[in-house]
Amino acid sequence: MYVNDPIADMLTRIRNANMVYLDVVDMPLSRVKAAIAKILKEEGYIRNYKVINDPKKPFQVLRVFMQYGPNREHVVQGIKRISKPGRRVYAGSKELPKVMGGLGMAVVSTSQGLMTDAEARKRGLGGEILCNVW
Repeated sequence: MYVNDPIADMLTRIRNANMVYLDVVDMPLSRVKAAIAKILKEEGYIRNYKVINDPKKPFQVLRVFMQYGPNREHVVQGIKRISKPGRRVYAGSKELPKVMGGLGMAVVSTSQGLMTDAEARKRGLGGEILCNVW
């Protein structure tokens, strides 16, 4: 299945799995998706992720293990795509947004790779704001 915006597809799959309390969600693999999953894991929004190489499928699969609170509370309250293929959104290091007043995070694509908005601010880097997570 061809998707125009693979990052938006990934975020939608995570959002949908979160709404119905799925423990695992699968999606086609790409380096950007793996980097976003790594950031989400480091920040505590997902439990883990794994790359599955199934010889029966024509592509590799990224498996994301969702995380919930002790009483099945949602850890991911919201996840939103900011920069889209039709309208790219860029910000300098001084203009990077603070998501939910600093309680959330933005994933930023910089010249040194993907990182959170706090990390980009600390390194003095700007870039494309891919998504917000809170």
